[in-house]
Amino acid sequence: MNFSQYTKEFSENIKLAYPVILGMLGHTLIGIVDNIMVGKLGSTELAAVSLGNSFIFVAMSLGIGFSTAITPIIAEADAENDDKKIRSAFHHGLLLCTILGVALFVLIVLAKPLMYLMHQPKEVVDLANPYIDWVAFSLIPVIVYQGYKQFADGLSETKYSMYAIFMANVVHIFFNYVLIYGVWIFPKLGILGAALGTVISRIMMVVFMHYILKYNKRMKIYFKDFSFKQIKKSMIRKIVNLGFPSAMQMLFEVALFTAAIWLSGTISKNSQAANQIALTLATMTFMFAMGLSVTAMIRVGNQKGLNDYKNLVVVAKSIFLLAIIVEIVFALFFILFHTYLPHLFLDMENSNQILDNKEVISIAAQLLLVAAVFQISDGIQVVVLGALRGLQDVKIPMYITFVAYWIVGFPISFYLGLYTNLKAAGIWIGLLAGLTSAALFLYIRFHNLTKKLIKINNRLTN
Repeated sequence: MNFSQYTKEFSENIKLAYPVILGMLGHTLIGIVDNIMVGKLGSTELAAVSLGNSFIFVAMSLGIGFSTAITPIIAEADAENDDKKIRSAFHHGLLLCTILGVALFVLIVLAKPLMYLMHQPKEVVDLANPYIDWVAFSLIPVIVYQGYKQFADGLSETKYSMYAIFMANVVHIFFNYVLIYGVWIFPKLGILGAALGTVISRIMMVVFMHYILKYNKRMKIYFKDFSFKQIKKSMIRKIVNLGFPSAMQMLFEVALFTAAIWLSGTISKNSQAANQIALTLATMTFMFAMGLSVTAMIRVGNQKGLNDYKNLVVVAKSIFLLAIIVEIVFALFFILFHTYLPHLFLDMENSNQILDNKEVISIAAQLLLVAAVFQISDGIQVVVLGALRGLQDVKIPMYITFVAYWIVGFPISFYLGLYTNLKAAGIWIGLLAGLTSAALFLYIRFHNLTKKLIKINNRLTN
């Protein structure tokens, strides 16, 4: 096949991916706004929010991972023009997302005592406790929103979730500002105000998403006739069988990066600060690969519904190629500006911080060179994972990601970070090894599976 067969798919890929990318950057912005506004209250408050959000982030990754099961089922049904199956997947998915949201809320509230076992300062934990209660409650609307989002994504309507996220950011900034600092008629609530701002914005996000989809000309037919009598074990089983391994895949990766934060903290506070800087930058660029991963899930799901496995491979490989090009651009950006970018995150005017800043910049610059390479591995593994989800193949990829991140990646991070002079850079070399292993073996899985499906399809059609 010539190169142009892949590049001609780029415009369709970008059309689907850019709203997802902007929406994900909007999600990230909510956390950044919290950090900036709470940071002005003091370092204890910022530490409390950071500790609380680390709990919430793990739970949210489970909910988001699980909800991705809805998209490939709906994308396949959309290609088959099966409105009944689309409605069923949407209603069952929304019900399961609601139950999961409530379960995660309860789980996080019950897990709060773990904070006292994490050797955190008592004043930080005391502040984090009420913050977690409210932000944990916001998991319910977030996971319900994911049900709506994955439904719309499955129908190739990716822009509505982008609108909802933008609206949520406006609401979040307003309520954060007035409730944290006590503006006008609003009480001054400190970090509790940040928590309430998050809850209000996420509830509004769900309400907005519900009404924008319910009154959409194409999608309103799927909002009719919801009844518990129509809930079927077969569809619940199908979503759970796809959702659980997807949730585990996301959890394995999130846990690996959380472990990297913990390992950096055991080396020194400057290593942890440098890790946070590099991780923030890498997360921003990762959103582009995530957008293409959702595109792969939708488009591969469509081709599966059409039983066109030859074109499915062309479409998938066009997305892989686009992801590689995008990530190479980011890799070059990181290499060119690796000594400059860390300055953006530090107070360079503070004379008391000169020595610390110098060390943080030196470490972060090294990490960005490693991040430049792992951008490419991370981009490939996440888009191939999206394509496999589109094929509704999730169990084997779950095992692949566990082995790649925790049998290959983590031991290398642990050894190089704590037992060699590489320190923080060694931790990131371990991350690179884990992501590269995942990219390689997930691609082999995709290649072998599609080859097998093409053979079976040829046999049936001949």
